[in-house]
Amino acid sequence: MAKRHRILSFLICIGLIAVFLGCASTQKREGTGEYLDDSAITTKVKAAIFNDPSLKVFQINVETFKGEVQLSGFVDSAQSVKKAGEVARSVGGVKSVKNNLIVK
Repeated sequence: MAKRHRILSFLICIGLIAVFLGCASTQKREGTGEYLDDSAITTKVKAAIFNDPSLKVFQINVETFKGEVQLSGFVDSAQSVKKAGEVARSVGGVKSVKNNLIVK
């Protein structure tokens, strides 16, 4: 009976460790909380870009991973590239901005 109890306890511990590691982040994969934070940051950056009158008509894609925002797409001028980067950096929670916008 004691041996079964020890085996059961061991299996429960292994199961809990697996669950906690499954929710943890790695360099290439986010944890659940980070994913939700990044989704919120992406939404806020998209809204801020859309609400800026000089940027709302351009095709700008926004992706966020661990607080780093990546901008991609096309704009009409180098000034728009700079402005989009500034707007993205002004959003709370953004750690850095990788600006890959292309002037067409």
